[in-house]
Amino acid sequence: MTEAPSGLEQVRTLLAAGRQPPLGEKLGIALVEADHGHAMFEAKPDSSDCNPMGTVHGGFVATIMDSACGIAVHTALRPGFGYTTMELKVSYLRPLIANSGTVRAEGRLLSIGRRAAFAEATLYNGKGQLCATASSTLLVFEQKAESRSE
Repeated sequence: MTEAPSGLEQVRTLLAAGRQPPLGEKLGIALVEADHGHAMFEAKPDSSDCNPMGTVHGGFVATIMDSACGIAVHTALRPGFGYTTMELKVSYLRPLIANSGTVRAEGRLLSIGRRAAFAEATLYNGKGQLCATASSTLLVFEQKAESRSE
């Protein structure tokens, strides 16, 4: 029996195949770069991502920030381990609008232990202006063999 791939190997395989995390495909959020402890996502919000006030919905911003933090942690996982977000705090500094251009969320792993990981992310609009920051606590756990094969 071969050992499960590490988190970084899983992410590199995904990118090499030209694939994206499923939720990212649905929402138009693309993982564009990843390395150990680092992840970069891009998206181009449009009017369909806006709330009634005409600004990009906070849930869209939170999702890309959660993805950046999560994949930064994913790249540091040992074979056979998984994670889930326990807490996500997003600070909205500048609103995004439908023509904000391509936004970039950069996630960074701060620390990973046997049971928990900590990550942070920053989000910039198409002009390079900082629009949001996030911090995340993630639960790290060993996956059962049958859950890895589903």
